Parts: sequence; structure tokens; C-alpha cells
Amino acid sequence: MEAHGPHADDDLVTMLTRTGERVPHPDFDRYAEDLDAATLRRMWHDMTVVRGFDNEATSLQRQGELGLWVQSLGQEAAQIGSGHALNGNDFVFPSYREHGVALTRGVDLPEILRIFRGLQHGAWDPEAHRFHLYTLVIGAHSLHATGYAMAMDRDGLVGTGDPARDGAVVCYFGDGATSQGDVNEAMVFAAVHDAPVVFFVQNNQFAISEPVTRQSRVPLAQRGAGFGIPAVRVDGNDVVACYAVTRWALERARSGGGPVLIEAFTYRMGAHTTSDDPTRYRTRADESYWAERDPIARLDAYLSSLGELGDDAREAVAAEVKELGRRTRETVRSWEVPAVASMFEHVYAEPHATVDAERAWFERYERSFAEQGVHA
Repeated sequence: MEAHGPHADDDLVTMLTRTGERVPHPDFDRYAEDLDAATLRRMWHDMTVVRGFDNEATSLQRQGELGLWVQSLGQEAAQIGSGHALNGNDFVFPSYREHGVALTRGVDLPEILRIFRGLQHGAWDPEAHRFHLYTLVIGAHSLHATGYAMAMDRDGLVGTGDPARDGAVVCYFGDGATSQGDVNEAMVFAAVHDAPVVFFVQNNQFAISEPVTRQSRVPLAQRGAGFGIPAVRVDGNDVVACYAVTRWALERARSGGGPVLIEAFTYRMGAHTTSDDPTRYRTRADESYWAERDPIARLDAYLSSLGELGDDAREAVAAEVKELGRRTRETVRSWEVPAVASMFEHVYAEPHATVDAERAWFERYERSFAEQGVHA
């Protein structure tokens, strides 16, 4: 691993070492004071469950049940840690890999697979979960997130001092998205308007097959200074540090302090998607290096050292993961292909003459095959 530029790890906020030892941090310790053993066990539970779901989804894609799957393998601490820092007023704009954050927002994980089975563009109510639909266009949602945050501010939902009212936005994207114009434009608007948005970069070190060194000569967090946005680099495999840093950033944003950029330095242990072959662009040595820094094993070791994670808990979660896998398989295989004409539904909130005309044309087109005795 390179020890300079984008791969430098000597300035990361770390509060839990790779061997599971708790280390203090002068700036962020107070933001982790509420993490008692029960809360940490919940984080361990959530990371374990989302990884089990992730593996099941990968298997389903390999069996031809999904068109594509995007793994979050290895990024569980960044997602679960930051997700637990959110409150009910906050709104999340994910990209397409934030399955762990979805879990913390109450999304039923199997429902995510409707997207990857090609049935729907989104499968949950964004307002009910305060969690927007996945965005597969790289970085496009950063503009939506910034606009939403600006609207929250102008609607008086930021900086009032009332915790029941104040909220912020978190926008998740990967290191590759930082090279997109949309993300840079979003940061310009966010900085100029003091938008209450936290840009959370999961730097998993590869934009598909391109390493982060082909995107930046410096750590990505340093880009924040160019926009006038405070930035923090955090160990993305440390769930405690990810929680503490995100909590700090959200409290700042909710209080009217403006945007923050967080770079969570992690590693994509799986492929970019199930259509990718990572053996073509990275080494076994790198994979072994990061396997030793597995985020779940790290928290497991810490809880075990405290005597707070026994065999009963492990067995219970293993049974839960197995049951989730069974339910996921049965749910996915039970879905029927919707009628093609359903693509005209939910295009606009209100009736739309052009859509109605296109639907009518399509229905006539389909009927023409039946009239000619042609069967689909």
C-alpha cells in the first residue's frame, strides 16, 4: 500500500484499532460517550446482518435472479457508524451501495432488490424513511441533496436550537464521484449558501477499476478546503470513529454551521458490481492487508475483550442472518414481472397529457400484435 497522497492513513481519526483496542481521541471522544455496550452490540448486529444480506444478494445474482448487484462488503463500519448518528429529522441521499444505511433507516433489505431485479426504480417511501431512492448516475444526487438542504434551511428547519425541529442532510458517494462535475458544483452551492449538508465520501479506493491515485494526488478530504468546507478523514473501518465524526458533523450542520466533508477511508473487499473482476486490477497482497482490518472483526474483538459478546449473541445473530437469507430468496423468487404498460405509472404526481397519449399509443401497438395473430 502507498503511504502517501490518497492512500495516506497517518491522519485518520481512529478510536478503535484494527486489533480491537479502544484509543482516545482528543477532538471526538465526547461524541462517542453515549456508545455503551448495548449500542455497540447493536452496531455489531447491524454490520453482521447487512453483510449476510449482501452475500445472499450476490448469490442470487449469480443464480440469475438479479440483473446486477452492488456489494457493500468491507464498508459496513462507515455505513452503520454514520447511520446510527442520524436522527429522525435528518434526510439521507444515498448512491447505490448504502445498504447498511438503509438498514438503519428502517428499510426492509429484501425490498432493495426490486431495483436490481429490474422491477422498479425505487422500492420504499423516501419520506417515510427519510432515505431517498438509490441514484445510479454517479454523483447526480449530490445536487439534489444540496438543494434539499438549502430548502430545509429556508423552511426554518435548521439552527433553531430545538432538537425536535432541526435537521440536516447526509449525501453518500464514493471516491469516483468526487471526479464528477455534479459533486463539485454541489459543494460550491453548499459552501456559498451554508447548506446543512454532510458530504460523506466512502473512499473504497477504486472507481470501478481505476484506483484513487488516478483521481487525486492528495487525500480527498483536502478538496474541502478549496470550497471552504471543513473536512475530516476518518478510519472507515472503525465504526466508533465513523459514528463520532458523523455525529459531530451533523450537530454542526443542524445548528447552522454549514456543510462538512467526511472522507471515510475504507476498502471495497468485493467487486465493484457483480459484472466486475477485481483480480484484474488489484493484488492478493492488498486484499490480505485489508482483510486484517475487517470492520466487523474489529468491533467483535473489542466487545469480546469486554466480555460483552458471548456465544448466545453470536448464535442468535447467525440464526437471524440465515432466516433473512431464506426470506430474501423466497421474496425475490415470488415477484412477478409487471405489465410493460406499468412504465407509464408514477412518471408525474399529477395526470399528464403527453404520458397519457404515449400510454394510449403503446396499448394500441400491443393490441396490433394480437389482431395479427402474433403471440409474444
